[in-house]
Amino acid sequence: MKILIVGSGNMGKTYARSFLASRFVTETDLFILDKSREQVEPLTEVSSRNVFDSPGPFISDANIVILAVKPQDFPLLANQIKPFIKSEQLILSIMAGIQISAIITALGVNRVVRCMPNLPAQIGMGMTVFTSSAGIDKRELFTVQNLINTTGKSIYVEDENMIDAATAISGSGPAYVYYFMEAMIQAGVSMGFSPSEAELLVNQTFMGAVHLHNQNELTCQEWIKKVASKGGTTEAALKIFDQFAVDDKIGAGLLAAFERAKELGS
Repeated sequence: MKILIVGSGNMGKTYARSFLASRFVTETDLFILDKSREQVEPLTEVSSRNVFDSPGPFISDANIVILAVKPQDFPLLANQIKPFIKSEQLILSIMAGIQISAIITALGVNRVVRCMPNLPAQIGMGMTVFTSSAGIDKRELFTVQNLINTTGKSIYVEDENMIDAATAISGSGPAYVYYFMEAMIQAGVSMGFSPSEAELLVNQTFMGAVHLHNQNELTCQEWIKKVASKGGTTEAALKIFDQFAVDDKIGAGLLAAFERAKELGS
């Protein structure tokens, strides 16, 4: 199987390294197309013979073409690579907002998988939600899921609209976590901890809380009740969160991300 990754940003590099590390594909069968060769240079795992900075006949040789470019760059890219795309090739897109129908129309193909990964894929802890066009059979979907799972875990959805929802939740989600962590770190500093001490406190608290949640079957609400004793310190903090409707504000933020994802594809 030959795989071509178009674009070598964060996710393009992550996929290249994960595919090779898992031995899903060999060095000779992995190709990179990026207009900036300097962008590809850190990818020492990929043979320089398989790196290209402009479209060419090599595109036609790939069984799977992965589109890992910014959504706003797709119209120009599609015009450049369409002459070399064959209808039987499988196209895997990680472009936010670009719908399967738009990819089918722009490239003249009928076998498209659209997915939304996230940044922790870089360390094999990613979360990816994916869907597909009608032209892909179960065997091919199994192959695609195995590829995706080299970077973490995945969920297949029938409804393509759920990809935009996943963009708002898991795709953008790491930034929300870092936002909350940064607020806690700054609060720790204001209470007297050094920045490094505050960061350690917050990092370990997040890691411990997530691992504890994963190793048990309790819901988040049940864990909150275990931590927040009546009249205690946790309850005092939660009352402030409730007073300012923090949960509603978080929901509104995710809804804004969801609407933006839909805008990108329109």
